[in-house]
Amino acid sequence: MKAVVYKGVRNVAVEDIEMAHIEEKTDALLRITSAAICGSDLHMYDGRTTFEVGRSLGHEIMGVIEKVGDAVTQIKVGDRVVLPFNIGCGDCANCSRTMTSACLVANPENVGAGYGYAGMGPYQGGQAEYIRVPYADFNCLKVPGTPGDEFEDNFILLADIFPTAYHSTEQARVGLGSTVAIYGAGPIGMLAALSCQIKGASEIYVIDSVPERLDKVKSIGATPINFKDGSPVEQILDLRKHNKNRIGAMRPGDEKMPGVMCGIDAVGYQSHDEGNPDLNRPNQITDDLFEIVNPTGAIGVIGVFMSADPGGADENAKNGTFDIPWARVFEKGLTIEGGQCPVKKYNVLLRDLILAGKANPSFIISHNLPMEAAPEAYSLFDKRADGYTKVILKPQMKG
Repeated sequence: MKAVVYKGVRNVAVEDIEMAHIEEKTDALLRITSAAICGSDLHMYDGRTTFEVGRSLGHEIMGVIEKVGDAVTQIKVGDRVVLPFNIGCGDCANCSRTMTSACLVANPENVGAGYGYAGMGPYQGGQAEYIRVPYADFNCLKVPGTPGDEFEDNFILLADIFPTAYHSTEQARVGLGSTVAIYGAGPIGMLAALSCQIKGASEIYVIDSVPERLDKVKSIGATPINFKDGSPVEQILDLRKHNKNRIGAMRPGDEKMPGVMCGIDAVGYQSHDEGNPDLNRPNQITDDLFEIVNPTGAIGVIGVFMSADPGGADENAKNGTFDIPWARVFEKGLTIEGGQCPVKKYNVLLRDLILAGKANPSFIISHNLPMEAAPEAYSLFDKRADGYTKVILKPQMKG
């Protein structure tokens, strides 16, 4: 079968690899109809992980079940399903608490498993024609309709980025009336803004520098902030300071809470230095969030940080170690939560929002392409070029 294979730094190719097949009686075989390129795939593409040359990529996957193992009872041949990027066993102590991102069984070498990703087990990726689905009854999210219908582009986002974006708002304690600063207007940041809207946030600021992405943010009612125009912290503080309605509602002492109550890092360790955007500064965003989030506020770190980064600027960065102003965090009483999203905790609820017409996350998708276009698509997505905000690969599409 054909798959997108990692060949080295900024080099992928579509090649023939061994056909996926059922290995355990709890497995299923999925024929893939859509597989997205994720911003997290770029960490491997850029050589910023320990991902092995020769492995296939891709963890955002949906398709139709072709075959099931003898122990699979809930999923049938012909079912249309979306796969959470987390592979969970369904029975361990963490899976039983809905923390499928920290499954104790699926990855023999670590906590947490996933498809085609560094450090998340031996599983092949889903930018391919077929994929083996472990623990199929537990992991498959059944969805209605037929491949290529009006739901396809919305449903594929249930594999990772829509639940992940929603999870970031849970980490940051976003609720009715919340004020939020989101760093990063990539797919996660944009869908975090959408999730904030769903939750009823009152003010949503999204920070980035790519015009097309900031335009999309504005289209859903959030306030875009271009960090190339100056410090995002100062820009947000200035906007809030000149909001007459906000000022008119303030009581004595409220001036000590000039920022927002919720902050989200949707970029991670590949964040840009605001003073020199051509340079990487991994803790730029967290430093900003510690300033812009008010005392007693909350910060969600959904952007990826890797414990092994071959491209780190120094030895500390290469080992995932960064300076944090803990005294500032302590003084402000901030809550900080990070880690991968347990997709199954949210994917049913978000699916039903899509089916009810109350969520349309596919507004972020810029390209549907045949799998053969993956090398060029990776390159352009990595450069944030030509409006490449989210790419979906279609294995059955002809070039």
